[in-house]
Amino acid sequence: MVYPMQKRLKIILTLVAGLALAPLSSFAAAGGIALGATRVIYPEGASQTSLPVSNSSQNQRFLINSWVEDAEGNKTKSFIVTPPLFVSEAKTENTLRIMYVGQPLPQNKESLFYLSVKAIPSLDKASAAGKNILQLAVLSRIKLFVRPQGLPMQETDAPGKLTFSHTGGQIRINNPSPYYVTLVNIKSGGKNPVSVMVPPMGSADIAGTATQISFQSINDYGALDKTLTRSVQ
Repeated sequence: MVYPMQKRLKIILTLVAGLALAPLSSFAAAGGIALGATRVIYPEGASQTSLPVSNSSQNQRFLINSWVEDAEGNKTKSFIVTPPLFVSEAKTENTLRIMYVGQPLPQNKESLFYLSVKAIPSLDKASAAGKNILQLAVLSRIKLFVRPQGLPMQETDAPGKLTFSHTGGQIRINNPSPYYVTLVNIKSGGKNPVSVMVPPMGSADIAGTATQISFQSINDYGALDKTLTRSVQ
């Protein structure tokens, strides 16, 4: 059924990079705001790090608002993102600069934060005159890891250090490494592959009763590492 209201309603949708493995160019074709990475690694002690933000639209401008949240999803003053608010012109690229200004973090493991980037499309007042316009601001939220210097192993070695055990009808994933490890395409006897992020020196539980488990992990560049297979004790 088509309602009269729908004839006068124009919905503007903006596509934002949100898939972990899709290259920046694939989103450029869609015409919108894209982030230059799917995660940010902030070396502990660094003065700042940066993240490109590109606008592949041919004529659309966007207002970009950025901030950092802690692991619980609360906005934090431990980071400064500059510029926090700016206009992204069509067919341009800008750079967000991220600076940690908070208290010292644990030196024996990574700390987790989230960088949020909101894109609000501009409105052509001339073409919108006399019309009902619904604009959708799209929020892109990516992981921000603060990584201490001198950790006892490389990030690439962390997935291979995971161990798996049965507990209460589930499978517990134990992570003895100092890194957050994001596992995807986990096959553990369930109907569908699942994904989970396991904290450093911590654990996470997933459904499954299998005696063997296979998985892939996501590396610093947002790409998938090779499939690993492990026994479940």
